[in-house]
Amino acid sequence: MRFFPLLVSLLPLGVLGAKKPTDPFQDFHNKPSPMKLVDVTYDRLTSAPRDYTVAVLLTALEARFGCELCRLFQPEWELLAKSWRKGDSSGESRLLFGTLDFIDGKATFQSLNLQTAPVLLIFHPTIGPDAKVDPQPTRFDFNAGPQTAESVHAILSRHLPSGPHPPVRRPVNYVKIVVITTAVLGLITLFAVAAPYLLPIIQNRNLWAAISLVLVLVFTSGQMFNHIRKVPYVAGNGKGGISYFAGGFQSQFGLETQIIAGIYGMLAFATITLALKVPRTADPKRQQVAVFIWSGILFLVYSFLLSVFRMKNSGYPFTLPPF
Repeated sequence: MRFFPLLVSLLPLGVLGAKKPTDPFQDFHNKPSPMKLVDVTYDRLTSAPRDYTVAVLLTALEARFGCELCRLFQPEWELLAKSWRKGDSSGESRLLFGTLDFIDGKATFQSLNLQTAPVLLIFHPTIGPDAKVDPQPTRFDFNAGPQTAESVHAILSRHLPSGPHPPVRRPVNYVKIVVITTAVLGLITLFAVAAPYLLPIIQNRNLWAAISLVLVLVFTSGQMFNHIRKVPYVAGNGKGGISYFAGGFQSQFGLETQIIAGIYGMLAFATITLALKVPRTADPKRQQVAVFIWSGILFLVYSFLLSVFRMKNSGYPFTLPPF
């Protein structure tokens, strides 16, 4: 009779000592993120019923597989997982991150018929308020090239209607800050030292006029047309010779552009000389001779320019002797 009271007294201790059922999410949430998976843990993590979301990156990081995209994205994936864990330490978003390498998950790769990597699989909850009717995971291939942690974060946020979406927090790059600061201070010091010598050059109107003139000649002669259309430098004329000018006003050669730029440059130089240089000549006779010479050059070069227009299009109506 004494055995029965003793058994009754020990019964509460047995009830208190029994293990309570654990939450699978909390078991996985307490592990480092992203979790390094193998076939067994992958099956456990993604098995149903499941009231949480799982994002698994299937990758192949070993050099012998030659997956450069895998190696480029792996640091971004780890940054995303750690940022999410840090911003959601309590697990309110019910999201877990995992990485399954081909070496550790050959059976999983074969069951999914994967021929390429990396591949991101998002397993949605099968029970609970955010459960999906379709148990199949959402798959994302990296066909558009390397992805960033921010772009994958946007994908995950679209598939997590509830819970927080912690932002990606990149570590501070102190080396970059020091380099930029040093470079800026160096440029400021260089400018402060060289300013007395550089300012007269920068403020020189003749220098800016020359630069502007060169740019005008380059663009009006058709250099941009050559770069856009990839025109040939010269072409044969069908008689064993070379054609320097292309027929029609909608086509041209590279050498033709250089000839036209030289003509425009000569016309501009003659005009500037007549307007600025000749009036400053003190000797009247020398001034008169200079006027005739530069006017003659201007006349002849412009006559040649009109003849070039006629070579490109025989219907051009204007002419000027002697060309």
